[in-house]
Amino acid sequence: MRLRWPSLFVLLPVLILAAVQLKAQSSSSSSPRHHANKSFGESSLDPGSVSNGAYRNTSLGLTCKIPEGWVLRTDEMNSNGNESKDAAIKSSPSDPAEPRASSLGAKVLLAVFSRPPEAKGEEVNSSILIAAEPAADYPGLTDPVQYIGPLTEVAQAQGFSAEEDPYEVAIGSQKLIRADFHKDVGTRVMWQSTLAFLSHGYAVSITVIAGTTDDVEQLMNGLDFQRAGKSAK
Repeated sequence: MRLRWPSLFVLLPVLILAAVQLKAQSSSSSSPRHHANKSFGESSLDPGSVSNGAYRNTSLGLTCKIPEGWVLRTDEMNSNGNESKDAAIKSSPSDPAEPRASSLGAKVLLAVFSRPPEAKGEEVNSSILIAAEPAADYPGLTDPVQYIGPLTEVAQAQGFSAEEDPYEVAIGSQKLIRADFHKDVGTRVMWQSTLAFLSHGYAVSITVIAGTTDDVEQLMNGLDFQRAGKSAK
């Protein structure tokens, strides 16, 4: 079964490449503030919140540690829908590979960066992005490996190469499908890993971008799942 291409919200991990600047410039950062997503609308999926250096989502049973000093941009990604999407398209290093319609139900649950997008630096602007969109937007979607398929096509269209076939991983109580990619950016290599799973009628993706595989794994190690509805420790 071939699913349609994902909405722009799940393409944001690819479009985040605009935040990566390889020119030398001193970077500045601000500490993540306490945060609760706004404008999530009527949904069975908790938008989650950030406090004490971690994002927590009780619906998903998910905790994601946020490195100290990283910049939280979830509201910016979700606010003024069309403006956010237009800005992402304009800042993309290449034109979108295919025309694609945005899902009105798609939401960014967490978007956090190692530095603000306007602060250029030599290193990859590492990031964590968690997005969700209604599984009903993908007729026939019953397994997260089906959702990874279109995401892989998008990554490859943007110049990323897959490291290997998608594979199943377990984090805490949750089983997910993981796909790993890399892309040469000048003299640097950008590494991207995406996790996908289905929950509460949504297809959820967690994408980590960093400059080394060790950095990717360190960020992935900050993820934890336990049975949904229970408080994270």
